[in-house]
Order: sequence, then structure tokens, then C-alpha cells
Amino acid sequence: MKKNISTCTLLIALLCQSPVWAGEPADPWQMKLRAGYNIGGTAPLGMPATIRSIDKFSLTPSFMVGADVMMPLKNNLGLLAGLRLENKALDVEATTKKYHMEVKKGESMLEGMYYGHVRQQVTEWMLTVPVQAAYRLGSRVMLKGGPYLSVLLSKDFSGYVYDGYLRQGTPTGPKVTMGVEENERATYDFSNDMRTLQAGIAVGADITLSHRLGLSADLNWGLNGIFKSHFKTVEQTLYPIYGTIGVFYQIK
Repeated sequence: MKKNISTCTLLIALLCQSPVWAGEPADPWQMKLRAGYNIGGTAPLGMPATIRSIDKFSLTPSFMVGADVMMPLKNNLGLLAGLRLENKALDVEATTKKYHMEVKKGESMLEGMYYGHVRQQVTEWMLTVPVQAAYRLGSRVMLKGGPYLSVLLSKDFSGYVYDGYLRQGTPTGPKVTMGVEENERATYDFSNDMRTLQAGIAVGADITLSHRLGLSADLNWGLNGIFKSHFKTVEQTLYPIYGTIGVFYQIK
């Protein structure tokens, strides 16, 4: 195991220092510092029939900072790897019908089909490692795409239901009413059921504005749901899907 790690470390070091790839000249490796804002949410693929409408979507403090290194290979191709500290959050209110929920009202835990309004808040702090292929399109535009892996540092999926009612157990079970006032609502918290690791695909573009400054736009699409496989309370698989608008500064 130690021998394999040493070999990989040596190979990476040689690649980063080498000015050529496959016998063709290449520019020295490049490093960029990045900052951006994430816009998006955790959502199913397609709107399920149990969600009747999205009533409110609020922007959240969802920032990203990081750095990456790109090693040119040959022609206009390169290999990019980076490290990001980012926050992906969601604040949304929806109207539901026959939406499977498990909530807490007072000291009682209730599970069944919910009819009414739901407030959902999601916050995820994570370290993300993207590994991407890059293609330089002219002198100012670079296209990039590839997989990423995120390790969650903290996670929260919680909210409350209000102005509706829950049918316990089945759609014809006992009816429990949820009011509008805070003491009449029921709450939920599924934070402990969230995954610690997330994997996905990211594609985007860098646009150079000056010698060192530029703008970036990226789409990050999670390939696995945010909840662990055994979690069945939320019946739809929720994927983290976010766009990132940012700036970068090339320091090398």
C-alpha cells in the first residue's frame, strides 16, 4: 500500500513539473483562485404528483471558495483538479397532497399522508474535489467537465408543515390538523439520514477578461440522492442540482 502511494505521488509530481506531454510542447501548469455563488436546490427529477405547487423560493447564502491547478497536455487539452469549500442551501415552500411525511407535533411522532403546506430548509457545508478535462477554445474561453466528489462537513434537512392535515398511516387514517401559528405546526428533521459523501458531474466554462481576472459559470449535478439508501420517509430521490456563477484570479 505504501509503495503504491509513493509511486502515485512521484507520478503526480513528475506530471506537474514536466513541460511536455506525449512529445509535444505545453505551457507550464496554471493555478487559479475561485469564488462563487451557488444557485439551485435538492429536487427530484420531474415534479411528482404529490407536490402541487412551489409557492416560495428564497435565495440563500450559498458561497464557494477554492483553488484549482490545470496541467496542459497537448494541443488545446488539459487536466484540471481542485479543492472547494462550499455551501449548498435551499429554502422553499410548497403545497402538497398525499405527501408521505413523518413529523413531530408536541411530544408525539406522526407518520402518514400529508395534505397542505410544507416549509423545507436544507444546508450543506462540504469540501468538493473536482477532476475535469479542459479544452481551450481560443485565447479567452476554456470549457471543462468531469466528475466531482464532495465530503459533507455539516448537514441539515429540516422544516415544518402548516395549514393542512395529516392522515395517520393511510390516506383514510385518523386526521391530525396542522395550524398556521407556530405552536400549531408540526416539525421534521431528517439531517441524520443524509449521506456524508456525494458524487456528481460538473460542466462549465471560464472566460478570461484580463491577464489574470475572469468569470466562470458551472453546472453541478449530483448522481446520488442526498439521503442514505435505507431512508424511505421522503419517497422521491432528491438530487443536489446547482449552478455556480463566479470569478477567478490566475496566480500562475
